[in-house]
Amino acid sequence: MSRRPEAVKVFPALADLIALRGPAHGLELGARRMALSVQSGGYRSVYRGRGLEFDEVRVYQPGDEVRDIDWRVTARRGRPHTKLYSEERERPVLLCIDLGSSMLFGSRCLKSAQAMRAGALLAWAAEQAGDRVGGVVVAHDGHKSRPAMPRRDAVLSLLKTLVELQPRAPIPPIPSLLDEGLARLVHVAHPGSFIPVLSDFHTLSNEGERSLRRLAQHNDVMLIQVFDPMEAEPPPPGRYRLGVPGRLLNLDSAAAAERWRRTFTDRRNRLERLAARLGTPLISLVTDANPVKTLAWGLMRHGRAA
Repeated sequence: MSRRPEAVKVFPALADLIALRGPAHGLELGARRMALSVQSGGYRSVYRGRGLEFDEVRVYQPGDEVRDIDWRVTARRGRPHTKLYSEERERPVLLCIDLGSSMLFGSRCLKSAQAMRAGALLAWAAEQAGDRVGGVVVAHDGHKSRPAMPRRDAVLSLLKTLVELQPRAPIPPIPSLLDEGLARLVHVAHPGSFIPVLSDFHTLSNEGERSLRRLAQHNDVMLIQVFDPMEAEPPPPGRYRLGVPGRLLNLDSAAAAERWRRTFTDRRNRLERLAARLGTPLISLVTDANPVKTLAWGLMRHGRAA
């Protein structure tokens, strides 16, 4: 007796996103991390002066700068001591995950749910690589940001935000949401961050493109377009219920289906041109695809291009 395929949950729960920690072991974020480290001459270097992370105190040596003397330790021990700093190698990974109105669409799996799962996989992969994890979640009531922090708690905080903000019913579109989220990233991203943007990019405007251009100047940006197969290739003319109750797709003629298809093609072409201008990879994540395999392939190709 054949087993029926396990149904995909419409709305992922926190436990579902936590369970992706295991599959995330197959994702390698290290290639770009190495490229960023090589630019500054190694993986970890201890040096005098204004480092990023305090390392230790040692006895003053000729050539040490006076401004780096630890006066408290000097007074306590009776000999001059200098602060040493280690250059920080934990890369900030900031995810931008779009849960806006247009993401509440799907023939088998909602785009919002697929974006949440892919975001969770990337967050867990970053945590396992020793990177700091944070991000911006774009939702119907605005956006919420989480600072890039180390350890598992940072990932859990981001995942809880995703579950709390995911839409569960049709909501009015707010065209500026994605633009606002990207603008927020411009203000919080530190140079050298890895910034995956997961969205269908329906509402990306010229203002959002400018934010992406600013981010790509000093960071490693990756565009991940989430879409449903029926967006790329609509079914025969008819009426179809997609996503959640209340969302009805009306393709009453071949002309309507062609307009639908052309809209997707135009959006895809625009994204490809944008990615080429910015020098950033563009990954296609279909709602009926395995997100682990899609991300693994995209990250591998991204690493080879580095």
